[in-house]
Amino acid sequence: MQMTQSVLHFCKGSDVAQNWDDLRIFLAVARGQSLSAAGKRLRIDPATVGRRVARLEQRMGTPLFAKSPLGYELSAAGARLLPLAEHAEQAMGAAGELLGTSNTHGNELNGSIRIGAPDGCANFLLPQVCARIVQDHPDLDVQIVALPRVVNLSKREVDMAITVSAPTAGRLTVQKLSDYKLHLAAAPQYLQQAVLLRSKEDLHQHRIIGYVPDMIFDKELDYLGALGVERVPLASNSVSVQFNAIRQGAGLGIVHDFALPSAPELQRVLTDEISLTRSFYLVRHSSDRRLQRLNRFAQALVAGLRSEISRLEAQP
Repeated sequence: MQMTQSVLHFCKGSDVAQNWDDLRIFLAVARGQSLSAAGKRLRIDPATVGRRVARLEQRMGTPLFAKSPLGYELSAAGARLLPLAEHAEQAMGAAGELLGTSNTHGNELNGSIRIGAPDGCANFLLPQVCARIVQDHPDLDVQIVALPRVVNLSKREVDMAITVSAPTAGRLTVQKLSDYKLHLAAAPQYLQQAVLLRSKEDLHQHRIIGYVPDMIFDKELDYLGALGVERVPLASNSVSVQFNAIRQGAGLGIVHDFALPSAPELQRVLTDEISLTRSFYLVRHSSDRRLQRLNRFAQALVAGLRSEISRLEAQP
């Protein structure tokens, strides 16, 4: 009860801007689980973050975090404050949209939007798609976070994420973007010196390039079963590293069809036996559906990605 009364008093305080700034810092620490991570995200000194948290705890009349070997963990009071702070964040975002709309022309987007994506999409699709979006919206900043792992939306690492499977847990909205195709490919210099490749059974005599097996973060990226092999002599957790190794003639590997136009020298092989189809999904916080700026950006992103995948896969 005391916590609830403190929160109500805090949220009804006269200095709304200051109250929101304190909540913003609280959210950054809760999501980053450390003062340094919060400071990096907010671009302020970690010591200042610590002082602001201590001041907020004093105003609330209760500790909001407990220090542990893992960092800053929410106390019981902090866990109760978290959804209230997230509601405040959504309200401030909506207010910012209204103010931004009144200060911009027509349907222009502005501010900063961060997208997380697996590095195949981040390397071969998002640069040109996002370039067209920012060309249409000069006041918009787009940040592409390419990570060989699942992006944590609950910690607000990004505003939205592109994934290769549809998540089933959490307060998320999921939209299927597009299917895409993958094939086995190699450089001419590798094929010229390697054992003749006539069928999938011959792959045991070839050097396979692929993911580090124990670092595959999504089952949709496990291509070994389709190849019928168990060993990956040259492996990386990065699609771009695999792609460049294939271009250098180091071996055979699964390649996105949409990446092949950037390396026209590569040759697809065993296309009758090995042809994979996977899907991209756009994942967002369900609470962000009310933010028209993110909705409009998502619409442009989805349309751009679908068009770009279709264009690139149609090239011979």
